[in-house]
Amino acid sequence: MSTDSIRSTLGDLVAPLNETVVVTIGGTPTSLGEVLGFVTGAACVYAVATRRVWNWPVGMANNVFFLIVFFSAGLFADSALQLVFFALGAYGWWAWLRGGASRTPLPVSDTTASQWWALAGAGVAGTALLTWALTTYTSSTVPLADAVTTVLSLLATWGQCRKKVQSWYLWIAADVLYVPLYVYKDLVLTGILYVGFGALCVLGLRNWRAEKARDLAARSAPPLPTAPSPFAAHAG
Repeated sequence: MSTDSIRSTLGDLVAPLNETVVVTIGGTPTSLGEVLGFVTGAACVYAVATRRVWNWPVGMANNVFFLIVFFSAGLFADSALQLVFFALGAYGWWAWLRGGASRTPLPVSDTTASQWWALAGAGVAGTALLTWALTTYTSSTVPLADAVTTVLSLLATWGQCRKKVQSWYLWIAADVLYVPLYVYKDLVLTGILYVGFGALCVLGLRNWRAEKARDLAARSAPPLPTAPSPFAAHAG
């Protein structure tokens, strides 16, 4: 089945979300699906930035709304990305609660040098492969931009799942590219949302750095002295 036929079938199923115009921004109508994506997306990023675990279920709902919005707009890689995000959301939810040592909550940490090399290799290979696939098998009008933003988002989400501070740099880079891309595709409200995402990413970077510093200080602090037992003097 071609992407056009899938797009037509999906459009019939989710017509109320795509056709219900909630507001018009700059002469561009905004659908109910895009508004719901805006609300859940803003709530999710704020929750991530402030390290609240409920970001994951809210983010999974956001993935559903944006899958519909992006597929209808012809952003096929970004729409498929939402399925991956949904699966990563389930993993991230578990990891934040049980991904630390001995199934404890996961602490904030830095991305290691070996992890950066792995991310760089995956990023280059993933962008090349996805650009080729979009050019060859879809009617995407922005294959390279769609591929780059998709891969950056996947790498950033992996870091977010593992509570890596540097994941925020990847999100900021993705947001800088997403804003003009969505405006170009007439998703003005989503473009505005990603401007807000950029600001929340700066907040998240600051908060996660502070959290990592507190964890490090707590681990390096000397243990508190143990008070002598009141029965020690009578031992023996």
